[in-house]
Amino acid sequence: MKHTKAGLAAALGLVAAIAAVPSAAVAAPAPAAPTAAFAAYNGSGEEAKANKAFFDAVMKSVAEKRAANPAALAVTVRYSTANAPSFRSQIANSTRIWNSSVTNVQLQESSSSPDFRYYEGNDSRGSYASTDGHGRGYIFLDYRQNQQYNSNRVTAHETGHVLGLPDTYSGPCSQLMSGGGPGPSCTNAVPDSRERSRVNQLWANGLASAAKAAKVG
Repeated sequence: MKHTKAGLAAALGLVAAIAAVPSAAVAAPAPAAPTAAFAAYNGSGEEAKANKAFFDAVMKSVAEKRAANPAALAVTVRYSTANAPSFRSQIANSTRIWNSSVTNVQLQESSSSPDFRYYEGNDSRGSYASTDGHGRGYIFLDYRQNQQYNSNRVTAHETGHVLGLPDTYSGPCSQLMSGGGPGPSCTNAVPDSRERSRVNQLWANGLASAAKAAKVG
């Protein structure tokens, strides 16, 4: 998978469908996707690099904004659902799941200068995360994938990439980031203890980065 300087996208794995997205829903225009070959369903080293780049871009944006308040107990990552109206319920569920699972980072919906945005539509790559390389990114939620797999799991899984977690396709259903590996029958949308611990560790470092930036500035 090749990446351009203007954009970097990760084709994230299929994840598991209780509630189908209405077929009549009209998709909001998605951001222009980078012209690149995307990783296969089972993932690759290049895909892992793309996921890490997205996390780094979001972390950079958050650190810049939070540097003025390094004593904060948690980093707040803001997102917008304006371009994914059909998935507002799933996104809200994902937010509740993650906010109750970790302590060093909290997700918050905001229409003002969000760190990343959700989009919806049809895409042969399925759902994925992308960054423009300048501290801003988005999650694209594919209609068909969310009809085939549990939509809450899909959304929580993709959000996990924003928080820094890689795909683990060979993992069990109990691992949120195993995505579509366990098959469509898997409906688990909750990260396991290792995934929760990893996110808390990553964002503890994020708080340290914000404090360092504040001192340098």
